[in-house]
Amino acid sequence: MSAQHSETPVHASLPLRTIGDIRAALRSGHGFPGDRESFEADLQRALETSSATDLNAVAAVIVDYRGRIRLYQDPGFDIAVQEGIDLTARLKQENQDQ
Repeated sequence: MSAQHSETPVHASLPLRTIGDIRAALRSGHGFPGDRESFEADLQRALETSSATDLNAVAAVIVDYRGRIRLYQDPGFDIAVQEGIDLTARLKQENQDQ
């Protein structure tokens, strides 16, 4: 990833303050393939293993998926993925040439 990507702040246009906001964003197609189902399963697991006084696991799930949605919305994301694919192809080619 280039320096430009790491220095550019990502601002989500979607409100992602609540579980409902995250669910709505995932229902609308934001996030990666499978995130909608994975979010519900991860949230359920976190709820089942959390105590009434320790909801850190639930908070971690929320933070993780909020980050995934924001990453998916980043216009530089596709560029960064393509850079990684190109680099991988170049390295494979160099390895085959040796």
